[in-house]
Amino acid sequence: MPEQKPKLLIVEDDAGLQAQLKWAYPDFDVVIVGDRASAIAAVRAEEPPVVTLDLGLPPDPDGTSEGFAVLDEIMAIKPDTKVIVASGHGARESALQAIAHGAYDFYQKPLDIDAIGLIVRRAFHLYEIEEENRRLASSAGDENRVLGRMITAAPEMVRVARTIERVANTNVSVMLLGASGTGKELLARGLHDASDRAKGAFIAINCAAIPENLLESELFGHEKGAFTGAVKTTEGKIEMADGGTLFLDEVGDIPLPLQVKLLRFLQERVIERIGGRTAIPVNTRIVCATHQNLEAMIAEGRFREDLYYRLAEIVVRIPSLAERPGDATLLAKAFLSRFAREMNPMVKGLAPDALAAIDGWQWPGNVRELENRVKRAVIMADGKLVAAADLDLPGGTSEVSNPLNLKSARENTDRKMIRHALARSEGNISSTAKLLGISRPTLYDLLKQYDLHG
Repeated sequence: MPEQKPKLLIVEDDAGLQAQLKWAYPDFDVVIVGDRASAIAAVRAEEPPVVTLDLGLPPDPDGTSEGFAVLDEIMAIKPDTKVIVASGHGARESALQAIAHGAYDFYQKPLDIDAIGLIVRRAFHLYEIEEENRRLASSAGDENRVLGRMITAAPEMVRVARTIERVANTNVSVMLLGASGTGKELLARGLHDASDRAKGAFIAINCAAIPENLLESELFGHEKGAFTGAVKTTEGKIEMADGGTLFLDEVGDIPLPLQVKLLRFLQERVIERIGGRTAIPVNTRIVCATHQNLEAMIAEGRFREDLYYRLAEIVVRIPSLAERPGDATLLAKAFLSRFAREMNPMVKGLAPDALAAIDGWQWPGNVRELENRVKRAVIMADGKLVAAADLDLPGGTSEVSNPLNLKSARENTDRKMIRHALARSEGNISSTAKLLGISRPTLYDLLKQYDLHG
């Protein structure tokens, strides 16, 4: 099968130049169009990596308005396209405006076929490099996924994921302990998906977000006429998750009277709806989470000890984002890729000052804060790269206290710097060594010494 030639779209309304350009590039699969509508249709149908665009198109052949309209539409449809703009009208001003609108390069008429050919080949070469980088970044993201959804390269989070995988196919109750925004619901869903209950429902409820007088009905359901407004019989969340998993977020906010009823369900695996008299057997697995200190609440009489031990057969402590060096960069890149597709396709990556700002911030709001800041930055970014200013991070970074032990402090610093560099370079050893200012053999020695993985 013959090798497929790369696609080159030429947007030119002059019939003589069309014929000249068609035969000038035998190495390319050339598509030629002469107006705005045909150009946009060809971009959608052919998805050419490189386009040469004459700014003087009908119905404005002596101006540039139609050409710039085509350029803007191409950038909106497929912003990674390399558009090479040609014009004989106010060359310098048009060149500056074209680059500002996203063009790759510019040349002035009259045409020099050899010069244009050089620019076109260079554009194809750059496109191929960027495409390979995107492919590598995508595969790197897959390698850094645990439990199918969570992105991490931190050993601390990998250990959490492995623990959840080991208990997934048992029926033990799991309690996730961690600060707000660390990904407790994502881990709970990962546990459900890795279990033999994956085909059942995954139901999540935030116990802190529901008023006390409504929480019992939300969990256990109610019969018709059980109270004012109960116009029909309604299943509760426990019953809805029968055969699946119920995730109780902020379980520490469940009031004491309701804790008794929840304990009875965990002991007997039956429920009674509010206003009901029938015991309903339910096969629902409970996974719960909280950022509160339940042991302190037990000592203060605000949480039942017997319920705690029923819910906490397996306790998993989730590290904060600040305790996972390198993960902030990995996550920021993943969030940027998603939000750019959805909201601003012109954005292609993070500028060096943005990467430094992400590495330096302690992320008190954890992954949720990072996600929100990247989302805002993608919306606000003016260029192809998100800058530090777009992230709107407060000045300065908080210091983390370390023990007064030089060897320990040095090792901790080495580990963090290596993991930050690995995340920035997406695991590429040569790039990581260059970022750290050391040789590859030295980096390999350090990776082995600190049991890190490149």
